[in-house]
Amino acid sequence: MRMKRILGTAFILMITLHVWEAQGQPLTEIQFEKMDHNFGRIREEAGAANFTFKFTNTGKTPLILQGVEPSCGCTTPEWSQEPVLPGKTGLIKVSYNPDQRPGAFTKSITVTANIPRMVRVLTISGEVIPRPLLITDLYPVDFGKLRLSSGELSFVRIKDNELKTDTIRIYNPGKFPVSVGFKIIPPHITLKTIPTILPAESKGLLIITFNATKKGEYGFVSNRIYLSFNGEDKFDDAIKVSGTVEEDFSKFSATELANAPRIEFNSRIFDFKEISAGQSVDYKFYISNKGKSKLIIRSVTASCGCTTGKPLTNTVLPGGTTELKVTFDSYGKTGMQNKIITVISNDPEHSTTLLRVIGNVN
Repeated sequence: MRMKRILGTAFILMITLHVWEAQGQPLTEIQFEKMDHNFGRIREEAGAANFTFKFTNTGKTPLILQGVEPSCGCTTPEWSQEPVLPGKTGLIKVSYNPDQRPGAFTKSITVTANIPRMVRVLTISGEVIPRPLLITDLYPVDFGKLRLSSGELSFVRIKDNELKTDTIRIYNPGKFPVSVGFKIIPPHITLKTIPTILPAESKGLLIITFNATKKGEYGFVSNRIYLSFNGEDKFDDAIKVSGTVEEDFSKFSATELANAPRIEFNSRIFDFKEISAGQSVDYKFYISNKGKSKLIIRSVTASCGCTTGKPLTNTVLPGGTTELKVTFDSYGKTGMQNKIITVISNDPEHSTTLLRVIGNVN
């Protein structure tokens, strides 16, 4: 008899559900107290900011949240996992991580449930006030007696008749003054510190000058310059100074430009497809001079020691062609490769040309 009552109740519930569905009325519905929250101004160093969205099941059957998806990894939601009965409330707690995210933000959280075609979007917003920068932030490179804002300085592109100066910020974190000495300084680079002796717990500048007129060659140039402190005969720390020296064509007349050499390549890409680890492959790029005067190949450099290239001749007469043989050695390499060969010439329109070596090493 009891079993009959249970079956009867279930049957009546099913009939009721079908009636509601037939009438197009949702069996389950959700209502949020609010769907957006502004944290206002929060501090980066304060850690995660949290807010809890509250909702009520205003329907006739249990409500089940099927998904709560944030728009980015900086936002983490937690929510009620159990079904929420009619008339009862549930929670969605949202946590926003402001670490390394200064400035204004707006993030969304998409909510889905066991309601046909239901999507609700919650929104959090605010502004992250950056944490105060520490000495270790401003001067991240630690050389012991000194801290530097950077361990390298690139002059990027520099003309062959140009002199450029730039700086690296330095800081003495110690309790005693520090003087800086330099070792292995190439002729085209000069360095000095301001002040000459850096007082305790004070800031200064490392002034670096690149004089391309003293370099005497073209293409990418990179030098490591070693530092010592307070007259010590110990050079353990080094900064990297680099730049690409290019010819200055800015003063060429219209006639000179019209009569200049013009470089052309049969291809800009060497695709070796697939090779086995340890295998070497060769390819010949052909360089032609389509201009009216002698083409001079100033330099050919590769982005890594695994790739080499040398033209058959560095001078190409008008209408002539030479070959640039390139070798890629896959020893110690695996996976997809993408190497760059930089060709510097006296073509005013294309003084720098990049060739690529690509493929897969199994």
